[in-house]
Amino acid sequence: MRDPYEVLGISKDASLDEIKKAYRKLAKKYHPDNYVNNPLSDLAEEKFKEINEAYEQLTNEAGYGYNSSYQGGKTQNSGEFAKIRNLINIGNLNEADSALDAISNRNAEWFFLKGTVFMSRGWHTQGINFIRQAVNMDPTNHEYRTVLSNYTMRTQQYRNFGSQMGTNSDSVCQCCQGLICADCCCECLGGDLISCC
Repeated sequence: MRDPYEVLGISKDASLDEIKKAYRKLAKKYHPDNYVNNPLSDLAEEKFKEINEAYEQLTNEAGYGYNSSYQGGKTQNSGEFAKIRNLINIGNLNEADSALDAISNRNAEWFFLKGTVFMSRGWHTQGINFIRQAVNMDPTNHEYRTVLSNYTMRTQQYRNFGSQMGTNSDSVCQCCQGLICADCCCECLGGDLISCC
């Protein structure tokens, strides 16, 4: 295999974000779905495989790999899960979801990926339930716990903001009172701030 940095067209000191950005760009460009009924389909498929292998090698080497937080190393579905993660990364959620549905071994990784697909589609309640199940099945997995805690924190901040807005409802009344008072003052001086009253 060629140098993975060369395959992705990045420098050897590239950050994780740069690796991901280069991967996504090339994966979209060479995805086999883009070359259906095209004489270049075989070439594109080879290139796509090479890009995926380079990406996996770089992320696993750097400790960024999806399997780096896995206990016990590879499972029988780890290759399939890696493909599904790649599909999610390039935004092909329908294909990722179909691939997940075809897997009968529903372990923590399966629940996490299913939750990720749901969250990416905006179905947050169902998605977080799947991710919560993944954390329950594998509580030592840092990735699962981080995603769950980040989402929970964001949800709590949103709820706190909403409740602060709701408890301070008399501020709306104060605003209306101020406008009416200003309108009265303007009318006394010959102007009209609120024309309807």
